[in-house]
Amino acid sequence: MIYPENFEAKLGFDKIRQLLRESTLCSLGANRVEGMSFLTDRRALEKELTLTNEMMIVLQDQLQPMPTDGFFDVTEALKRIRVVGTFLETEELFNLRRALAGIDALVRYFKPPTEGENLHPLLSQQASEVTTFPELVRRIDQTLTPTGEIRDNASPHLAEIRQELSSTVNSISRMLNRILHAAQGEGWVEKDVTPAMRDGRLVIPIPPSSKRKLKGIVHDESATGKTLYVEPAEVVDANNRIRELEGEERQEIIRILTTLAGSIRPYLPDILASFEFLGLIDFLRAKARFAASVDGSIPAFSSDGSTDWVQARHPLLYLRYTREGKSVVPLDMLLDHRKQRIILISGPNAGGKSVCLETLGLVQYMLQCGLPVPMSSHSKVTVYDHIFIDIGDEQSIDNDLSTYSSHLQNMKFFVRHASNRTLLLIDEFGSGTEPQIGGAIAQALLGKFNDAKANGVITTHFTNLKLFADETEGIVNGAMLYDRGEMRPLFRLEVGRPGSSFAIEIAHKIGLPVVVIEEAKRIVGSDYVNMDKYLQDISRDKRYWEQKREKIHRQEKDLEQKTQEYEEKSAELKAKRQEMMDKARDEATSLLQQANARIERTIKEIKEAQAEKEATRKIREKHEKFKEKVQAKPKPQKVAVAADSSQTPLQAGDYVRIKGQTTVGEVIAMNGRQCQVAFGMIKSMIDMSRLEKVSKNQLKKESGDKFAHLATARSGNEVDVLAERRKNFKLELDVRGMRAEEALQAVMYYLDDAISLSASEVRILHGTGTGALRVAIRQYLDTCAGVANFHDEHVQLGGAGITVVELY
Repeated sequence: MIYPENFEAKLGFDKIRQLLRESTLCSLGANRVEGMSFLTDRRALEKELTLTNEMMIVLQDQLQPMPTDGFFDVTEALKRIRVVGTFLETEELFNLRRALAGIDALVRYFKPPTEGENLHPLLSQQASEVTTFPELVRRIDQTLTPTGEIRDNASPHLAEIRQELSSTVNSISRMLNRILHAAQGEGWVEKDVTPAMRDGRLVIPIPPSSKRKLKGIVHDESATGKTLYVEPAEVVDANNRIRELEGEERQEIIRILTTLAGSIRPYLPDILASFEFLGLIDFLRAKARFAASVDGSIPAFSSDGSTDWVQARHPLLYLRYTREGKSVVPLDMLLDHRKQRIILISGPNAGGKSVCLETLGLVQYMLQCGLPVPMSSHSKVTVYDHIFIDIGDEQSIDNDLSTYSSHLQNMKFFVRHASNRTLLLIDEFGSGTEPQIGGAIAQALLGKFNDAKANGVITTHFTNLKLFADETEGIVNGAMLYDRGEMRPLFRLEVGRPGSSFAIEIAHKIGLPVVVIEEAKRIVGSDYVNMDKYLQDISRDKRYWEQKREKIHRQEKDLEQKTQEYEEKSAELKAKRQEMMDKARDEATSLLQQANARIERTIKEIKEAQAEKEATRKIREKHEKFKEKVQAKPKPQKVAVAADSSQTPLQAGDYVRIKGQTTVGEVIAMNGRQCQVAFGMIKSMIDMSRLEKVSKNQLKKESGDKFAHLATARSGNEVDVLAERRKNFKLELDVRGMRAEEALQAVMYYLDDAISLSASEVRILHGTGTGALRVAIRQYLDTCAGVANFHDEHVQLGGAGITVVELY
């Protein structure tokens, strides 16, 4: 039950109906919008909401949009041809054909997919119960053209009539043109005159002065009287024949349409049922489009009868604010049947109390009419049997009712019919009469509503009602928040405490004389003023601590997020470190195996050279000791290196090597921090910070055994460096475009790396050019101890522009 009768107009639901009507495609959907009503059967309501939700999903499908070409309402015409002998006019028949084709397309569209999930099972079920009529569509196509005209070959007799009609019209046209040319030759009519049509007959326009010169029948006269329209006597019979043929044509078309209506008549019940489906789809489409425009969703139904509106917004206000680029402050509210059945909202005028009531009433009514509502999908709602509202002024001169009398009439109805399945929405409760008695009556009514266990939201300014709510189980106070500093409403509801009316502050703001305000304070008494002040202070303090709590909550969330990111990155780094260590260990093992193979090859060469057995045995014992030392995996220890040049200044004659390289050179001269170093035949200027000193003992030790550097036990740091060098090493060096000195230095570093990584073959790209770079590089390769051989690349792979270097 909805109360009062103008419920929809008071809440603005009539405007929502209008928006829905405007979204429909034909009168079938518009009629369903008009018939939309308040549902109290939860099962029926859930079905309506499910259908609408499925249509919302359908409209979101951009790849396969729903067909919308066949929405035409011809149900009234179909009902008319139930009588034998009646027929559909050509336009009605054409619309019927398009509607039947549209219904068929919709049935095929909603057919369950052969693969994948069916996103609209309920719509598919509805479509499966609909009958389609492809044979009727085919028969109509045989009668009508694609533009909706009767075909010439719809019947043999119609074809004969139209053929004769066409030939007769052509003969009349020829006769008129001949007569017109003759009249123009005689000067009876103007040169630019052409035949015209009057009353369905072809005539010639002539001036009144030539009336007696052209024999015929005058059919019309122009408004100025300067032109007469004469049908020449020669074409009267032919024009009469045209009239006869047109009558015969119309009679034949009626016969064809009557016959076709007779073939449609047996299927009328099924066709009308199919149009019900067409109307349903149109209606659901309008609801889904409106829901999308207000960001609507379908909340869950609560199991305990409670109602929890989360982020609820007034739909009409939402649409208006969206157009203006503003945002609506959402509303949260909980009603249950235990401690919070009724919320008594207080606060300043224009603070949003009435909008709060209208929002709750409208969204609940929309929902129970089967519409998605603008609130969070996390909301919980219940189905009410009654929604009663008392909003606005209902005074009536006709019924001799004042404002307060109309309120009491409403309250009498509410008390009589309220139950635990009722939602009450009452604005300005108790107002309109003397405050003391008005407040007392309102308190008594509030107690009755609470005893009936009705749910409700009630707004008031009365202090006795606030106190009563604070002392009565089932009723709680609520306040619309107000910024006392800026003197503006915040439009946010806070449940759990009463609100101040801010009457004194608002009076100050609008400029009421101070003496008047002070006198009002004296009249009302200090207790009232202090109580209102305390309410304001509580509101301010609570808002402050809520902001603090929100800030702390945000910081905690940020901290948790950063902690989680740190843990994830830490785990990722550990995994990468383990992966790199495993890879380095594998590469070290591979390098050791290569070194072993080279040592074995050396021993083989010694054998083949018929060396002494004793020397061979010593070499093999030395090799076994080396293997045991490497396989023992000693703990990482610091490797003794030469002192950094920054600690021990370099001077001419010192032996040095570039950090990270193995080739040893001699310092020839010093120039500040630049050292001229000779690496064999190559001299280079290198910054002192890139060099490390090599002692003579270390130089002697390293030069004593050609392959000793391959068998040196590596610490954990050396393995990591070697693995990194192997990872970045490429078997090809490009020195094209460099000067000879730069190219030789690059080749020297590159070959050091290649030899230390046991590469067997590398390629140096120097290009052809003048050949100077190629000659300089090959002269250096001749002096390099680790180079076994070098030669040009194959002619198809670069030829003389690339040198292939084979290493020991």
